[in-house]
Amino acid sequence: QLLLAESGGGSVQAGGSLRLSCAASQFPLSDYGIGWFRQAPGKEREGVSFINCPDGATNYADSAKGRFTVTRDNAKNMVYLQMNSLKPEDTAVYYCAGDNAFLLTGKPWNDASNYDYWGHGTQVTVSP
Repeated sequence: QLLLAESGGGSVQAGGSLRLSCAASQFPLSDYGIGWFRQAPGKEREGVSFINCPDGATNYADSAKGRFTVTRDNAKNMVYLQMNSLKPEDTAVYYCAGDNAFLLTGKPWNDASNYDYWGHGTQVTVSP
């Protein structure tokens, strides 16, 4: 099965930046779609961004547009989420999730139930 591991979380002040990484193993990332999700205490898990690794097509939640950028490096089996202009409301545990790109076709990218493979999460804390 696809194994995913996030890294790069931390604590920053509002307006700062972080780059999250999602490392994939066991299978080539080029066959998968990868979503970034986050979950704040007491809130539901929400989709932040998505990248279709075969062709690099991306999607973003409205809250992420203009501030976050998702990229992938298929040769390194890595997906990145560059987060700029961070706000306190971005504070959450961030997860990368994956599933076969073909199986994801036509399904909402921001529906967590569409993904079978999940990382353990990385904490992002943004202070005012």
